Amino acid sequence: MMPLLTVCGRLLFILLLESFAVGCTQSVLPTPSPQEHLGMGIVTGTIGAQTPGAVMGDEQVVGSLVGQVQALEGGAYLVRDVRGQEHRIPHDENTKIDRPAHIGDRIQSWFDRHGRAVLIRSADEENR
Repeated sequence: MMPLLTVCGRLLFILLLESFAVGCTQSVLPTPSPQEHLGMGIVTGTIGAQTPGAVMGDEQVVGSLVGQVQALEGGAYLVRDVRGQEHRIPHDENTKIDRPAHIGDRIQSWFDRHGRAVLIRSADEENR
């Protein structure tokens, strides 16, 4: 009876050791995981790190505006430019925004021919 328990104990130990080794080898993936892809996209796809031309692609930009955010509306920023004029900058799901603006932030925006913002980028980052 004792040799049988010893053999079973050794067999159980070997099985546990193999399952641990297999578990460790499976954790090293040859291809990047979805989280790694997300991280790479965050690093390389940051709009603030790209040039406006590269971000906008096929969109035809007809103008740009730099100003300070005065108010936040649902789908628009109310911005006062350097001459003191207020402008409403509409944006939607197609607008690329490097980070959400808050009241008091300086932003720069580029518009298409319909007056829709194509890209909105923080102008405060450039001065730092």
